[in-house]
Amino acid sequence: MKAIWNGMVIAESDDTVVVEGNHYFPASALKREYVTFSNHRTSCYWKGQASYYSLLVNGEMNANAVWYYAEPKPEAEMVKDRVAFWHGVKIEP
Repeated sequence: MKAIWNGMVIAESDDTVVVEGNHYFPASALKREYVTFSNHRTSCYWKGQASYYSLLVNGEMNANAVWYYAEPKPEAEMVKDRVAFWHGVKIEP
């Protein structure tokens, strides 16, 4: 699977986990050269607190487009050390 935004592959892996319709890629698959800081946080009642990264590709910013659970709740252990995408990031085979 590939995560693509602004014409660039942001992450690529054969090992994704689908939870609630979102592909969670291994964190190691995320191309860090496109990642920038975000202090955004949200909470999921069953997964825990989500942290975010923003993307910076070809001079364009996509704020809070990547999320991850640094310490997921036990029932969401399958997303530990993984990242997922939204805000226009396309997921393709």
